[in-house]
Amino acid sequence: MTAHKSGDPTTLNRLYGRAKGKPLRAGQQGLVDTLLPRIAVPLEGPVTSELLFGDDRPMHFEIGFGGGEHMAGRADMLPNHGFIGAEPFINGVAQALTHVAGDNGASTPLGNVRIHHGDALEVLSRIPDGSLSFLYLLHPDPWPKARHAKRRMMNDGPVDMFAAKLKPGGEFRFGTDHAVYVRHALMVMQRHTDQFEWLCEKPQDFQVRPGGWPETRYENKARTVYGHEVWYFRYRRK
Repeated sequence: MTAHKSGDPTTLNRLYGRAKGKPLRAGQQGLVDTLLPRIAVPLEGPVTSELLFGDDRPMHFEIGFGGGEHMAGRADMLPNHGFIGAEPFINGVAQALTHVAGDNGASTPLGNVRIHHGDALEVLSRIPDGSLSFLYLLHPDPWPKARHAKRRMMNDGPVDMFAAKLKPGGEFRFGTDHAVYVRHALMVMQRHTDQFEWLCEKPQDFQVRPGGWPETRYENKARTVYGHEVWYFRYRRK
């Protein structure tokens, strides 16, 4: 997951965390070499539905999609919507490509997904304001130490950008299993009540995964292996 440096909070001059892990399997490397170039987000210029998908359709953006389970699940549910995902970890990109290709859970190859291997906010900055119907930030790196708080994606600069890119009525979804990050995120979002309405009326609204929110591999492991509680937050752009 990417995070911003101090100073201009929307400018990412550095990626924190891993960019790659264990060597890719031959099939994964093949998808990186052949499929990724065909569905990659252009490295320059505006990022619009017309340019990416050839028509005007609702657009979704996922920051740090991990292995791509959520992105692929949502894209499979909503074939007439366009999905953009950004992830700096090449192993995660390779795993997501298996979903897009229809080889790992998706019922058919997904033609409504575009992927950026790299910094999410750089791509997000090129999306015209008011273009997104949904924006997702699921299980970002918590950076739990106080001195690393500025590295968290949930900070005022990125949240201002989220608000700018979402349509009025668009939805920002955030999920985490880290209690420190929950407190930090709620504090940040409390400063943005002029931009976002928290879609929560009772504790169950953030303690139970909503319908239409596919479970990620990371989330399942956090719950079943480590016994963590997972929290789900939905915010509507005012």
